Amino acid sequence: MTSPMIDVGIYIAAACVLLALATLLFVFNVHLDSSDFTPHRTKLDQLLERRDAIYDNLRDLRFEYRAGKYSESDFEEIKQSLEVEAARVLAEMDTLTGHAPTPATRQAATAPERVRNS
Repeated sequence: MTSPMIDVGIYIAAACVLLALATLLFVFNVHLDSSDFTPHRTKLDQLLERRDAIYDNLRDLRFEYRAGKYSESDFEEIKQSLEVEAARVLAEMDTLTGHAPTPATRQAATAPERVRNS
């Protein structure tokens, strides 16, 4: 005959082993999503996209102004707000890159000329 203390000890040991097995299954049975493999966009990537969108908006604004969709005062007001936003984005890009010229910032410096010429 076994002592009641030994029976309780066996139950506690069995519970610990089951808990350890459940923990191991939980930790190592992780299924990765396809989103786990997609590259994450950096802050600079986001700023580059925003910059390009602003330049596209400026180009479209000029086209629509020439087509007569905007009065001169509306055109100037919208253009001014877009230019201010572009300057803010370019300043953020400069800060992010430590004011070092990169291909992205060199391209950004020439982009307003391309927008003016369109």
